[in-house]
Amino acid sequence: MTRTNRPLRLGTRASPLALAQAELVEAALLAAHPGLEVEIIAVTATGDRIQDRALADVGGKALWTKELDERLANGAIDFAVHSMKDVETLRPSAFRLAAMLERGDVRDRLIGADSIDALPHSAKLGTSSPRRSAQLLALRPDLEIVLFRGNVQTRLQKLAHNVADATLLAAAGLNRLGMEIVGAALDVDALLPAPSQGAIGIECRADDAAVAAVLSAINHRETHLCVAAERALLAALNADCRSPVAALAMLEGDQIWLRAEILAMDGSEVQAGEIRFATEDADAPARLASTLLYAASPDLRRLFG
Repeated sequence: MTRTNRPLRLGTRASPLALAQAELVEAALLAAHPGLEVEIIAVTATGDRIQDRALADVGGKALWTKELDERLANGAIDFAVHSMKDVETLRPSAFRLAAMLERGDVRDRLIGADSIDALPHSAKLGTSSPRRSAQLLALRPDLEIVLFRGNVQTRLQKLAHNVADATLLAAAGLNRLGMEIVGAALDVDALLPAPSQGAIGIECRADDAAVAAVLSAINHRETHLCVAAERALLAALNADCRSPVAALAMLEGDQIWLRAEILAMDGSEVQAGEIRFATEDADAPARLASTLLYAASPDLRRLFG
């Protein structure tokens, strides 16, 4: 690509959280490149339009990225900003993940009770996440899981209208919306987060070296390494949006500490493990995936691949 004097076009979903994240990327770019102009182009994703069904039933994570992918491929935008948690593991080779911002809070927040133990017996827990459902049922088999779709504001409204007694939301998203005090943060030792939770990724066309160079200035290496390890684990597990899996990687010096768990849908089985490995050891996440699958029952293995 030959850069022109026009603004760089940043593509994003149109939800309030996605727009807040796009503004964080814009601010980072302007700080790194004084004088750069960025135009935010918001599109409504299919995943934002469908509110009454679990995404796994209607197309999975691609429903968050499809419209942005189309615009990136046809040149209507120069790069796209994503919540990495919502990006399918295998991406088109036409795109490259050029940068990630520094990761936000990886924890979940429980809205509606001070703790999981404080939830009343047989309380209704609203979520559309297989991972959250399975983890909560593993801890509290008495809970009733009800489908909760929509953006943060929609889910909080449903909670206010007693559709459920409580729900779980990502702390990073709440923080980015200026809602840091909402809910009780759950320690990752109690509830391991979704792979890539809290991470904002920025994709451009694979052959667009000029835009990739601009984006590289805002890449946070630690976040990129850790999220890459979590996504490599997902790929090795053959996990999709129906697969209850949690993972968290942390950089410790020149090593990555990767923790993960796979769960039965009803929480009746949990296989957990961890591995520490050198940052250049690209095969380590797959070794952890093999360990987890080997320990799993046939029924649990069937949820993966």
